[in-house]
Amino acid sequence: MNSQNHFDVIIIGAGSLGTPAAYYLAKSGRKVLVLESVPSVGQGSNKRAIGGIRATHSDPAKIHLCLRSIEIFSTFKETFGDDIEWDPCGYTFVAYTPREEKILKDLLAIQKTYGLINDWYNRDDLLKIVPDLNPDGLIGGTFSPGDGSASPLLSNHAYYTHACEEGAVFRFSEPVTGFKVKNDRIVSVNTCCDDYSADVVVNAAGAYAAEIGRMAGIELPVRPDSHEAAITEPVARFLGPMIVDIRPAPGSSNYYFYQHLTGQIIFCITPAPNIWGTDVNETSSFLPMVASRMINIMPRLKNIRVRRTWRGLYPMTPDGFPIFGWSPQITNLMLGVGLCGQGFMLGPAMGELLTSVVNQDNRDDDEEILKFLSPSRKFEGQELLK
Repeated sequence: MNSQNHFDVIIIGAGSLGTPAAYYLAKSGRKVLVLESVPSVGQGSNKRAIGGIRATHSDPAKIHLCLRSIEIFSTFKETFGDDIEWDPCGYTFVAYTPREEKILKDLLAIQKTYGLINDWYNRDDLLKIVPDLNPDGLIGGTFSPGDGSASPLLSNHAYYTHACEEGAVFRFSEPVTGFKVKNDRIVSVNTCCDDYSADVVVNAAGAYAAEIGRMAGIELPVRPDSHEAAITEPVARFLGPMIVDIRPAPGSSNYYFYQHLTGQIIFCITPAPNIWGTDVNETSSFLPMVASRMINIMPRLKNIRVRRTWRGLYPMTPDGFPIFGWSPQITNLMLGVGLCGQGFMLGPAMGELLTSVVNQDNRDDDEEILKFLSPSRKFEGQELLK
């Protein structure tokens, strides 16, 4: 094989994790190649994300990672010089029934042990934060002012630009077609155009991670699940935080929406049951379902016109947590898969962590994260705030 085709690290996927990882690895001195099947950076699930970024999770791994990601996003312009439309708008989880009240209050106890600034507000105090919530039946909710939103496209493109400046090589429209495996190591990465070798291969292929895994002879418990989203016309700013309603209803388990800096309302719904597969065509059932739920919780939204809908893929794992770490079967294969629709908010911090693992300079705090997200774990339980 041509020596020019040997790299320290080959990353499969130029999305929410692959592109930041390419930057941090290249910056650390590694020779990096990124292989992507689509024509440009972030054109898979990344561009379909709605941009929410929160540390208000139910497990220590994602809390730690997203706290770091928020630190990166919130200082991105100062650090890199790029405006990624960071907005520290916060997140509000509302409770209209005792079920949601108990879930959110129980989670607060966990979240506060990890230093999250997140509190419970009764009905009247929550209405001071979000005046347009429907007060009928409202018990209260949580508000985390440290959470926010940013542009997935601007963020990923900025990481791509800076990765290239650090020497990372991106090959677009070049899908991986197979691997040559010898003695439990990938010795050759084959594409439609060429063959490459690397000391480390990273599977960051998002919804297609399981397909890439099978090429190496391993089965990964990652399944793509279709989620639909939409954006409205812009209106004068009236809404602060991202609103999340975790009440189950026919056809959906929760939904969430926020007002972008440009004035547009962006919203998404979590289907129930899951819609497995790779179909990204819009449906006729999405808007009536989500519109009814949104207007019920915020009647002011009823006259805003929807401009566009789209559908993306959430790469789901059985327990709702990412799979991150060295493959137990292939010794030089690093897995960064199954990010469960939270790749945008996890990507920067996981890119840093991946670089630390590859360079064998893990910090003590990393060990808890790596253990929690280990590819060898038992997939038990469920993430409570997916």
